[in-house]
Amino acid sequence: MSATPPPLLEAEALGVTVAGREICRDVSVRLQPGERLVVLGANGAGKTTLLHTLAGLREARRGEVRVRDRALAQWSEAELARVRGVLPQRQPDWFSATVMETALVGRHPHLGRWAWESAEDARIATEALARLGLGHMAGRNILSLSGGERQRLAIASLLAQQPALYLLDEPLSHLDLHYQVAVLEHFSALARDGAGVVMVLHDLNLAARFADQVVLLDGRGGVVAGLAEAVLQADVLSDAFGHPLRRHVIDGHVTFLLQ
Repeated sequence: MSATPPPLLEAEALGVTVAGREICRDVSVRLQPGERLVVLGANGAGKTTLLHTLAGLREARRGEVRVRDRALAQWSEAELARVRGVLPQRQPDWFSATVMETALVGRHPHLGRWAWESAEDARIATEALARLGLGHMAGRNILSLSGGERQRLAIASLLAQQPALYLLDEPLSHLDLHYQVAVLEHFSALARDGAGVVMVLHDLNLAARFADQVVLLDGRGGVVAGLAEAVLQADVLSDAFGHPLRRHVIDGHVTFLLQ
C-alpha cells in the first residue's frame, strides 16, 4: 500500500500583515497533489498579499509555509522555481521581445547557468502557446499584444515552466468568457494529473465550480478556510462581501445571485 504523498503546500497558524494592517491570522492550509484552492475576498482584503506569502515572495508575521514538507527557507531560489510557479497580477514589459522568447522564459529554471534553450524547451514552449491559442503569434512582438493576449502569454510561459505547484494571482484578468473557462479547465486537468493549484478569483460562481478548497478573507483580519462546500455559503459570503447573496443549485451547479 503506497504512502500518502506529503502536501505540496502547507501553512500552519499563518499570520500576515501589510503596512501594519492585519490581513489574516491563524490561517491553516493543506494542499495535496490534485487539489485546487481558491482565495476569495473583497477588494483590498489582502488576497495578493496572502498569495505572495504562500509563494515565499514575502515573509509571514508568524507561522510557517512549507512546500513538500520543507520550510520555504530551506529551498534555494533555483530549486523552488522548479517546483512552484507564480503568475503575477500584472505583466510589465520593459523590453521588446517576441511571443516565443517570452514563453521560453518559463524554461529558465530548468537550464544551467550558461545553457541555451534546447529543441525540447522550444517544443514545450510551442505546446504551451498552442494551448492558449497563441501558436500563430510566436513571432509577434509582445508590445503589440492586447491585454487578453498578454495575459494568455503569461499563462503559457508559466505552463512552460512545468512546476508541480501553481500560484495564480487573478489568472482570468483581461480574459473573455471563453478563455476564462478554458484556463480554469486546463488547470483543473493539471490538478487531475497531480499538480496543486492556488488561485485568486473574483467570480464566486466560477470559484464554486472549480474549487476544492476555499480561503475567504473578510478584510478585517478574519478568515474562513476549508472545503469549498462548507465555505461557499450565502451567509458566510454575504458577511465577507458586505452584500446579501442567495445560493441556488442550477443544473447541478452552485450559483450565487445578488439579493
